[in-house]
Amino acid sequence: TKRVIQYFASIAAVSGAKRDPSKGTLEDQIIQANPALEAFGNAKTVRNDNSSRFGKFIRIHFGTSGKLSSADIETYLLEKSRITFQLKAERNYHIFFQILSNQKPELLDMLLITNNPYDYSYISQGEVTVASINDSDELLATDSAFDVLGFTAEEKQGVYKLTGAIMHYGNMKFKQKQREEQAEPDGTEAADKSAYLMGINSADLIKGLCHPRVKVGNEYVTKGQGVDQVYY
Repeated sequence: TKRVIQYFASIAAVSGAKRDPSKGTLEDQIIQANPALEAFGNAKTVRNDNSSRFGKFIRIHFGTSGKLSSADIETYLLEKSRITFQLKAERNYHIFFQILSNQKPELLDMLLITNNPYDYSYISQGEVTVASINDSDELLATDSAFDVLGFTAEEKQGVYKLTGAIMHYGNMKFKQKQREEQAEPDGTEAADKSAYLMGINSADLIKGLCHPRVKVGNEYVTKGQGVDQVYY
C-alpha cells in the first residue's frame, strides 16, 4: 500500500500549485498520513513487529488533467482491547513507547509521566521494546507527520495529552465499600492527572465510573458499580 501511494503521489503530483506554508504539499500529506496512522494503529504481535491493528480504505482523487486533487482515508475495526490488554509476546500501540523514548523530554513534562513503561499498567503487560523499531526515530517521524498534515501546535498537544491520559487512566485503583457492593476510588492521583490532561473535572470522571448514568425508558438513572464492573 505504501509503495502504491508513493507511486501515485509521485506521477500525479500537482505542479505549480499554491502551497500553504503551514503544512506540506498534497502529495506529502498523502504519504505522511501513514506514519501518523501507524503510530496509533500499529503494534507488535507474535508474528509481526509492525502489525496493523485496524483497517483503512484510502481514496485518491484525480482532476480532469490527471493530477492529484484530494484524498481521504476511512479507518475501521481498530483493535481497542489492545489498549488495556496485551499478550506477553506482544506490545501496545507504538505511540506510547515513542513518547516514552524521551526523544522529546517536553512531552514527558506536559503529560506528567516518567519514561519508564513499567510505571503504567496498560502498556507494560507484554513487551516494551522491539528490536526492529527505534521508538525515538519513530516519534520524530510521527511528530513531523502531524506538521505536514497541517496540525496546529494546540491540536498536536491535544493528541499527545489524550494519549498520556490513557496511561494514567490505567493506573486508577478502586476498592469495594464496606458492607456495600459499590466501588470507590482507592486514591485519586491517577484520576487527577488523567482528568487534567483530558480537560475535565476529576470528581466527574470518578463519578462517571463508579456511578454511571444509564437510560431506562425515557429517563436517565444513576447506576451503582462494583469494582469488577468499573475495571471491565
